[in-house]
Amino acid sequence: MDGVSGRATVSAISGPARLGARRWAALAVLCAATFIIILDGSTVFVAVPSMTVDLALSPSAVQWMLSSYLLSFGGLLLLGGRIADLAGRRRMFMIGTGLLAVSALFCGLAWSVEVLITARVLQGFAAAIMTPTALSILMTMFPEGRERNMALGIWSSAGGVGGTVGSLLGGPLTTGPGWSWIFYINIPVAVLMIVLSPLVLKESFDRDRARSFDLAGAFTSTVAMVLLVYAIVDAPAVGWWSTRTIGLFVTVAVLLVAFVRIERRSASPLLPLHYFRDKGFVGGNLVIFAVGMAVHGALGMLMTQYAQGVLGYSPVQYGLMFACMTVMTILGSALAGGPLVHRYGPRPVALAGLVLTGLSSLLLTGVSPHGTFVADMLPGMLLFGPGLGLAFVAGSVAGLAGVPARDSGVGSGVNNAAFHIGGALGIAIVSTVAVSAASGPDPLTAATTGFSVAYAASIGFTVLGVLAALLLGRTRRSATVTAITDKPGRKAA
Repeated sequence: MDGVSGRATVSAISGPARLGARRWAALAVLCAATFIIILDGSTVFVAVPSMTVDLALSPSAVQWMLSSYLLSFGGLLLLGGRIADLAGRRRMFMIGTGLLAVSALFCGLAWSVEVLITARVLQGFAAAIMTPTALSILMTMFPEGRERNMALGIWSSAGGVGGTVGSLLGGPLTTGPGWSWIFYINIPVAVLMIVLSPLVLKESFDRDRARSFDLAGAFTSTVAMVLLVYAIVDAPAVGWWSTRTIGLFVTVAVLLVAFVRIERRSASPLLPLHYFRDKGFVGGNLVIFAVGMAVHGALGMLMTQYAQGVLGYSPVQYGLMFACMTVMTILGSALAGGPLVHRYGPRPVALAGLVLTGLSSLLLTGVSPHGTFVADMLPGMLLFGPGLGLAFVAGSVAGLAGVPARDSGVGSGVNNAAFHIGGALGIAIVSTVAVSAASGPDPLTAATTGFSVAYAASIGFTVLGVLAALLLGRTRRSATVTAITDKPGRKAA
């Protein structure tokens, strides 16, 4: 072998290896993004009492401090994903990460409620850019099939770890250096992500549509999503049948009808409507919607209030308990992203996960005002964890399969919007049911009765998910779908 051919052989062997290594290094950065976003969402709840005292927050201000983040995050996800498709996914990921660092700084430095709420809006906007952009980069770097399924499993596990770490860190940070540090810890992670992004993330965007933008579609969809999230968050306080709530839902419906008409006529639609003729896309995103309802409602809202409000566990104790469920979620995600979805397809995996979450809610209907972690919470957690991992990964695989690279940003935006709007609706429903059903001779018994009925109601979330999962195919989605939906001349860079 001569020197030239030897070098060529080494290059041919090492090139794919370097590419593979770069993909997994990129996945680490993308996992850091979902980790830090979920971390932020879980720590802020722990710090609310201290923030209320230091900034003299009224109940209304506390609600707006929490809701403003949800409004900007949930309302701008679709827009954030499409902008990434047009302007460059790596570029927008870095911009979103930079905005997250700036918003975290101002949240920590907030000297008034107005500054805090404004910073939270900016934080939600940053998350609305980062989340769909990170997922779309993952889609473009990992080809559809076993590797992408595995990457999705790891990516979703990072979110579960972020929630657990947030629950563990929130208490010590708040009682130690102060509540500002729940925001400050985001800054060094964000800076490191910005430094690493140009080194490991590949830039990609839709060159053919980079100069066109569906402004009317962006306006109607964004306003509709913001109003939808606001209506859902506000409904438990003002009433589901109040004039304000009904008016908001009617306005959302009108805007969505207008959005559909705009998209049908647009030469470069924000969200191509032909995806909604794909059962996998619709079913996968509905599964994610149902999972979001269960995670934020049955798990996040009810279990947190029961553990700390009724059983009296501290935030740190609850965080340690929650870790066991995180381990089970990682296990479920690894199984789904590894052999199960690839071998059996998304439908049976999603159904198995949803059945486990439904059984978890059924077990948790038996919570007692004088219960214990082992007897009342642990069995439900051990079922919910793997169920969440299985259903989330299977729904994501189905919902994103067949979405071509040029639309990966908006496809990821729909996927994330389904999860977060589902989460807002889940919290609103279980909150309403728990308050309405609360009854008993003492406050703890009354609260527990409400939680038990709300857990029974949350089984309906699983039923919705099961119906959605039946739309999914039995086997892996064919690459033919991609070939059909990705029109010639519309290639991503």
